[in-house]
Amino acid sequence: MSLKQVPLQHIHQQLGAKIVPFAGYNMPVRYSSDLDEHHTVRNGVGIFDVSHMGEFVLKGEGALDLIQRVSANDASTLFDGKVQYSYLPNGRGGIVDDLLVYRISEVEYMLVVNASNIDKDWTWISQYAPDYDVQMVNISDGMCLFAVQGPMAAKALETLTPADLEMTYYTFEKTDFAGYANVIVSATGYTGAGGFEIYVSNHQAEGVWNAIMEAGKPYGIKPIGLGARDTLRLEMGYNLYGNDITDDTSPMEAGLGWVTKFTHDFIDADVLKQEKEQGIARKLIGFEMIDRGIPRGHYELTNADGHKLGEVTSGTQSPTLGKGIGLGYVPASVSKPGSQLWVKVRDKLLKAQVVKLPFVKK
Repeated sequence: MSLKQVPLQHIHQQLGAKIVPFAGYNMPVRYSSDLDEHHTVRNGVGIFDVSHMGEFVLKGEGALDLIQRVSANDASTLFDGKVQYSYLPNGRGGIVDDLLVYRISEVEYMLVVNASNIDKDWTWISQYAPDYDVQMVNISDGMCLFAVQGPMAAKALETLTPADLEMTYYTFEKTDFAGYANVIVSATGYTGAGGFEIYVSNHQAEGVWNAIMEAGKPYGIKPIGLGARDTLRLEMGYNLYGNDITDDTSPMEAGLGWVTKFTHDFIDADVLKQEKEQGIARKLIGFEMIDRGIPRGHYELTNADGHKLGEVTSGTQSPTLGKGIGLGYVPASVSKPGSQLWVKVRDKLLKAQVVKLPFVKK
């Protein structure tokens, strides 16, 4: 299958990005070094092109009812300009995808889904749509998304928009931006460093990117690739679909009980309620290395005797903490912070301990 390109591919090549296949797209993984880009976002401001993400618009009197049927969080609590994190249960106790739900109006919503799952999510939600008065439009190919992240993000963007960038976390505004109308500026992101996500149509993308890069110059803005995106999200303990959550992981085991609201009837509600009441056998935990070493995906997590307890789902060397960190599933009995476990690196057992997430406190 041929890989898709994001509309600004030529700009990333001009900037000297290393381009790699990711989620069906050619994507910039780094421009300078992962370490430099990571620190740029944690301490200043960086811009990611994440235009591979998918966007669906749901319109009509039945839009909310359809969202309530297919997603676990309670979207009836949303108001215009509010965003919600949620997930799509798959009908057999696992997860189709995690996503963001944007309420544009009482009868219009935008769903933002993971790039690797665009077709899967579209097919999944579409099968339930005929039961509701709703029109679904997949706008993914016509949209670009830039994440401007870091403590200096608001300063870098304030000259580009009349919107008040002191907006509450997980809210958004449709506004003028860099001379373009109807741009969505959203106080969301995947780094834990604060900042905004900017949704624009493809024809606006190059103008908006260039305007952000220019306005951010005094604050040291740099383009940032997927390498730093991964270390930034992992320091916050954020799940990545395909690694930490999949069609075969229980949302309760994955720590998604907080976005599972039994105030409405949704797919798998009965199964998940039973799981919550009975307790779970295993849990997704965060751990830090005590011995020197970098945990990587699929490395075994063991007890002191080398008996396998589970495996690493995401792992890296934390640039902020200067030590190895990771996520993985282990039996609930060893999931409490302070519990010791070992990571099998080649044939050596390296000591680690369970810690409370996030790894990097804000």
